[in-house]
Amino acid sequence: MNTYGFLLLPSHNRLYAAGAAELARAELLVLSEAVLGGAVREVGAAELGGVPYVTFRAPELTGEQLRQVANLSSLYALFLIEGEPGAPSLRPVPVERLDKFPSDLLTIQKYPGKTNEDFTKLLLNVTAMACDAPQRLLSGGLRVLDPLCGRGTTLNQALMYGLDCAGVEHDARSVEAYENFLRHWLKAGRLKHRAESGPVRRDKRTLGRRLAVEVGESKELYKKGQSIGLTVVQADTVASDQFFKPGSFDLIVTDAPYGVRYGSRTRGEGGGLTRSPLPLLTEAVPVWARLLRTGGAIGLSWNTYGASRAELAGVLAGAGFEVREEEPYLGFEHRVDQAIVRDLIVARKTA
Repeated sequence: MNTYGFLLLPSHNRLYAAGAAELARAELLVLSEAVLGGAVREVGAAELGGVPYVTFRAPELTGEQLRQVANLSSLYALFLIEGEPGAPSLRPVPVERLDKFPSDLLTIQKYPGKTNEDFTKLLLNVTAMACDAPQRLLSGGLRVLDPLCGRGTTLNQALMYGLDCAGVEHDARSVEAYENFLRHWLKAGRLKHRAESGPVRRDKRTLGRRLAVEVGESKELYKKGQSIGLTVVQADTVASDQFFKPGSFDLIVTDAPYGVRYGSRTRGEGGGLTRSPLPLLTEAVPVWARLLRTGGAIGLSWNTYGASRAELAGVLAGAGFEVREEEPYLGFEHRVDQAIVRDLIVARKTA
């Protein structure tokens, strides 16, 4: 057994950084269970040369195993720890990340309420590990839907991984802002692409507005027809099944409204805002479930002040999902600010 250690990304904000080591531990254990055959042992923390590391023991990591570990959301640099405990030496382990595009795709957008991009990557990773084919994350074979996509943080991470993706967002201003950003970013990066937008009509009615993008990781791949597809629809999320075919996605990854800056709108008389995401999720999750293939997975983050894990688990179970309740999946709760304690819940569609 070898001892490994990795530095955490230094970009975390102060509150996220406070819980980053525990989040990294939970994510690593989920990864180990899903694609490493449970090989990871003794996940902990150590201070080496005055710098904190997340440490773990495992057989030598090579090939696809190392590529999986390389994409941990918090991993900055990976080392093999050798020598005596009192005088360890660190040997850098080269890592090959999935990243297809420059990192400014994830970081350049700044706006109030933006979800931390490192947490978005964590949520996507953990959801992918819960589906029945987690190894397809490396091959680009998973299709992602964010049915509450806002200004596209999840979509940008999916693009970074080379995954076809789609989003639904009710707020027209958010969709417009994301379209403006994406078009500018594609042009500034001189990436070969095609982008089209316009209304979606059916039976002489306008159902919403759609942005459709095809982008190539390189000019050569684009010319060969090997492009990555992104679609954003401006519409009510409970109408998502009017725009996409049943069973057409492998992963659903989204942030439920946290109830601070953005609330969940109740339906029926009044139609006011509530801090709880449950009214929205109770109506939307069955619709989302129809868009997910059997064996696919859904990952939701939410503010625990607005709903309990048991309540969300009940909504998911009622829509045909099997909620992952094992220990690694219960280690992601962390404070975002005084009004938000965030957690995530992951489930697999069983029927």
